[in-house]
Amino acid sequence: MLSALLLGSSAAQAARELSWEALIPPGSANQFGMPQPMHDLSQLADVLSEDATGNNSSVIEQQQPQAPTVPELDGQEVKLPGYIVPLTLSDDNRVTEFLLVPYFGACIHVPPPPSNQIVLVQSEDGVALDAAYIPIWVTGTLHVEQSDSELASAGYRLSASQIEIFEY
Repeated sequence: MLSALLLGSSAAQAARELSWEALIPPGSANQFGMPQPMHDLSQLADVLSEDATGNNSSVIEQQQPQAPTVPELDGQEVKLPGYIVPLTLSDDNRVTEFLLVPYFGACIHVPPPPSNQIVLVQSEDGVALDAAYIPIWVTGTLHVEQSDSELASAGYRLSASQIEIFEY
């Protein structure tokens, strides 16, 4: 599995390692942090039903879909850790487009974080679907660019040149 996950590039050596806080402009009133997950799954059907009818849209609504970004990061080679939220699968079950988020379950189990804490990642080779639930590092060119998916708005886009398992 490990060899199927890794993509290579010499650009990884020159990439600037970023923390998620670096994607928030200084002085911004960003509501950064992981919301409380729902542990009582017996109420999940009710919550999703209420959301579908518009009666309780705040339950899974994105915190800040137009959060401010850091324009100086545009075009930089960066390396960012995070978790995959799959968007597009190739014919051979590889995730070629995904949202990179700072914590596991964002956009699926809890409300999506602010858009400046979500990065749309595009990768030609992709990541094996069975590896999509482990933390990763993504290296590539970062673009300050708003994009929307059915799950959340992202404030950045990253063209991946390397994807590797995150080791702390």
